[in-house]
Amino acid sequence: MTTPAAEPDAHPFTRLPTTTLADLLGRARVMDTGIRPLWGPGPRLAGPAFTVRCPPGDNLMLHAAIHRAPAGSVVVVESGDLEYALAGGNVCAVAQRRGVAGFVLDGLIRDLAETREAGFPVYARGVVPIPGAKAEVRPLNEPVHCGGVRVEPGDVVVADEEGVVVVPSADTEAVRTAAEARLREEATQTLDAWETSHRTRIDALLAKGGFHD
Repeated sequence: MTTPAAEPDAHPFTRLPTTTLADLLGRARVMDTGIRPLWGPGPRLAGPAFTVRCPPGDNLMLHAAIHRAPAGSVVVVESGDLEYALAGGNVCAVAQRRGVAGFVLDGLIRDLAETREAGFPVYARGVVPIPGAKAEVRPLNEPVHCGGVRVEPGDVVVADEEGVVVVPSADTEAVRTAAEARLREEATQTLDAWETSHRTRIDALLAKGGFHD
């Protein structure tokens, strides 16, 4: 399996595919398939979560977050609806200019063409042209639920065309070490060797279940 070369200042998890991380962490740490890249192909997104909760029809706290999220962070939003846009082109542009790595939103955006042209990574449920209101104040950087996964501030969020995985902050070093070891092993294995090992394992499972050719 080929892994991308990360930029010198990129987050270390940028090198790690979500497929490898999902194998290690299991289904509970993988967001549902509705959270997807809104443009692509794009770079793998990885960074510590800066979490936001927006109530139905309101996007004030995401607009507040772009001025407060640290450079390199992934802004993760729990949204209360799928009727109104949480962000548009200018919000994404300001976030990008301030060094935010990208957005992972359990909701919608607008101005997708601007965001795609700027190359700002957005993973969300889709697009809609109507914006939400800006009235409801909520705390920032508290635990949220996004795509069916509980996300704590500082958890490492990794997203690519395969999906979105959330690595608990307490486990980042152990998961990173295990993922890198698995990728090194895979890189040295030929397809012939994989096929032989795979056939042996599958045949053993079939025999255990009583299957006969």
